[in-house]
Amino acid sequence: MKYKDYSTDIWNRLNTTLDQVLKEDSSPVAAFDADGTLWDIDLGETFFHYQIDNKLVSLPPHPWETYESMKAENPQKAYLWLAQICRGVKLEQVHQWAVEAVKGQSPLPVFLEQKKLIDLFLSRGVQVYVVTASVKWAVEPGAEILGLKKDNVIGVETLLDNGGQITELQKGLITYREGKVDALLEKTKGKLPFFASGNTMGDYHLLQTATHLSLAVSAASRDDKLFKTEYELQQNAEKFGWLAHRFV
Repeated sequence: MKYKDYSTDIWNRLNTTLDQVLKEDSSPVAAFDADGTLWDIDLGETFFHYQIDNKLVSLPPHPWETYESMKAENPQKAYLWLAQICRGVKLEQVHQWAVEAVKGQSPLPVFLEQKKLIDLFLSRGVQVYVVTASVKWAVEPGAEILGLKKDNVIGVETLLDNGGQITELQKGLITYREGKVDALLEKTKGKLPFFASGNTMGDYHLLQTATHLSLAVSAASRDDKLFKTEYELQQNAEKFGWLAHRFV
């Protein structure tokens, strides 16, 4: 699918702001949400479907319905559960599964304007982080396609045991809503991002923390479950004078 390019005005503001920021800081921080912001797919849920379809982990009888009802009641618990179901599996194996799951979506529907922006940031010394409520391991292959490293992804994960196997024990913060900001600041040792981009109200707090520029993006059609929350973020962009763009 062909997605709309950013306007000349958006690129001008991005370039001008970046020039300004780099005069004061040679290594500023930029933060992006992942699913719906960098690509037009949910890699966390794609990975879960891949695990279900290939019977890779032990799951209840109706795994997708279990996840959906858990998410409706307690999103943080649901997102953590998607990491916990990998218990007993070596992290290297989960990494391989995640790569295969992304290959199954080839070509990944990346928003090329976001890739161009990340390329620009990286070429000028910006520290780029992807902050996702999805399982970190599921999103890492997508980030690597965009030229980032696993360490640039901040997401939900659990601790490893001494043998490198995944446990059920939560590691770090649950990167959902305010948790995205807390986890990012923990990673950057308190340094605020000069730029942040997201697509739903789950990213609202992340965009609020950006010191110079926030960019709200959207691609959901009217019949998509994300349309309402994306529309609400676009309204907040107008309210706060953030940059806003619809890819479709």
